[in-house]
Amino acid sequence: MKTLNSIGLDTHKTKDLASDLNNLLANFQIYYQNLRGIHWNIKGKRFFDLHVKFEELYTDANLKVDEIAERILTLGATPLHTFEDYTTKAQVPVGKNISEDEKAVRLIVDSLTELLKIERDILDKSGDANDEGTNSMMSDFITEQEKTVWMMKAWLGETV
Repeated sequence: MKTLNSIGLDTHKTKDLASDLNNLLANFQIYYQNLRGIHWNIKGKRFFDLHVKFEELYTDANLKVDEIAERILTLGATPLHTFEDYTTKAQVPVGKNISEDEKAVRLIVDSLTELLKIERDILDKSGDANDEGTNSMMSDFITEQEKTVWMMKAWLGETV
């Protein structure tokens, strides 16, 4: 017998989704910190363009972190909120002391590739749980990040 929560979703499935969203949150926090680092440390002839672009990306990532945490709360769970939790759960690569433009852009592509895997998994599960809120959020994230990957790969002279 299914037990529904106050927003009409199966409590067992929402517990699993909240756990997956916490994993996404941890990965997004590492991605966000990577973006801050490359924003601060970028050097070279492309500094002005990339400095602005990285700020745009970290501002967006910060908003997404908040959206993910609020969705976790909406599902009745508690969002992770310590760096220890983030570093132990995250699969996104950590970028340390990256100042070269191509390495910075490659870090973004690699990070988004990992985030997209996690988001697609959550998208599948949220569809199965009839959780339109999480489903819609994942769809929006995926659409935007696919475009960013394409643009960054184009900047690198690569195809998707």
